[in-house]
Amino acid sequence: MARRRRKRGKAADPAATSRAANMQQALDPLSALLKGAGLRRSAPETAAPKTKPKRKTAKRAAANRKAASEKRSPLAVTFSHLPVIPGVRLGAVAAGIKYRGRRDLMVAHFPDGATVAGVFTQSKTSAAPVDWCRKALDNDDPEARALIVNAGNANAFTGKAGDDAVKEIASATAKAAGCRQRDIYICSTGVIGEPLPVSKITSRLSSMVRGASPRAWATAAGAIMTTDTFPKGATRTAVIDGVEVKINGIAKGSGMIAPDMATMLSFIFTDAPIPSDVLQSLLLLGVRDSFNAITVDSDTSTSDTVLCFATGQAKLERPITRTGDRRLSDFRKKLHDLMQGLALQIVRDGEGATKLVKVVVSGAASTAAARTIALAIANSPLVKTAIAGEDPNWGRVVMAVGKSGEAAARDKLKITLNGIRVAAKGQVDPDYVESQAAAAMKEKEITIEVDVGVGKGISTIWTCDLTQRYIAINADYRS
Repeated sequence: MARRRRKRGKAADPAATSRAANMQQALDPLSALLKGAGLRRSAPETAAPKTKPKRKTAKRAAANRKAASEKRSPLAVTFSHLPVIPGVRLGAVAAGIKYRGRRDLMVAHFPDGATVAGVFTQSKTSAAPVDWCRKALDNDDPEARALIVNAGNANAFTGKAGDDAVKEIASATAKAAGCRQRDIYICSTGVIGEPLPVSKITSRLSSMVRGASPRAWATAAGAIMTTDTFPKGATRTAVIDGVEVKINGIAKGSGMIAPDMATMLSFIFTDAPIPSDVLQSLLLLGVRDSFNAITVDSDTSTSDTVLCFATGQAKLERPITRTGDRRLSDFRKKLHDLMQGLALQIVRDGEGATKLVKVVVSGAASTAAARTIALAIANSPLVKTAIAGEDPNWGRVVMAVGKSGEAAARDKLKITLNGIRVAAKGQVDPDYVESQAAAAMKEKEITIEVDVGVGKGISTIWTCDLTQRYIAINADYRS
């Protein structure tokens, strides 16, 4: 039997070796000459075979865009531990509505029911789920048994198909939860103008309701994200008439953020026994200085919704019947604080943001005037890009004050950047040092204070800077 021989490399051809050596010897003087001139000799064509440069595939480009959009904001905060709220159960699944490999459908189930309040976008092109929730809240003594939220598709500007989709989801959820359709609340967020894949949602509702857990807060918060880079949650504890009650909240929002009621999606849950009409008043009072006091890009979404649910599992000796009840003082304060905390997390996650910016305007003709001026500053692309570039260009703040249309005493104007007074009495401050202001602009949190010198009105708005990443994220949003 013939034995198998091991393959060996071919022996070197002496003649070929000699030719290569002669070629190298001939080229060495040229190499030395080029090196002396700071240049390189190109390798001879025979040194290596030519290869065609690899073209980036569409798949790789999409992956790169996805990685860029999912990059965690440098202003991100860690998701808080949210305690159990008696009467609230949550769940989330990957339904494949738009995203792959992540949860994008969330349910909050209230087995024993909950009172409910809501505030919605003022957009004239509001989404079908917003219309559904508004109608549900118009009922006398509205009640909630479940909340369904999907990410990736806004079900906005989808015509009759959008309305039918909401009804179908409400019907399937009501069947799973054993309640009326009017007790189901629905929210959608994502791309506008695309039909909602209803079957991907309805086919999962029964198992979601059955498997809902009282502890799945982080999972639920993650499932409602779109271009968000981190889940957003907050918790507070309040006391009503000596009884401790809990308040939890989750939110989503990163782009298309501008104050016009509520500027994203946020869901708040409490075990306090508060009727819907009182809860509605408390929610409206809290919106102004929280969700309505933030802006990322001056664009208001078609789907903005804040819903608050109260399960009433905490028992009081005497029921709450009116908003002015003194026993609600601590609850109102903690609710407003929680809402503001969630709103600031949204600004921290502004698309491409690297700076959290607080704009405080005082000395205005009224509170409303101060708010208008503050928004003019916070929404100015020139102000926001200067902050991104860490440039203390306070002239852009002067410009924004002037374009607001509100009264301002030019020769009394005062401006400070992170505590450094840069302008006073209508001109640059005599003690202003550019290098100090430039150093202050390197901080992650920037405060711009402006006194316009005409009255006592004051207002605060929060925003973020405007970077190249904002453009990249939104240019590739539907890709």
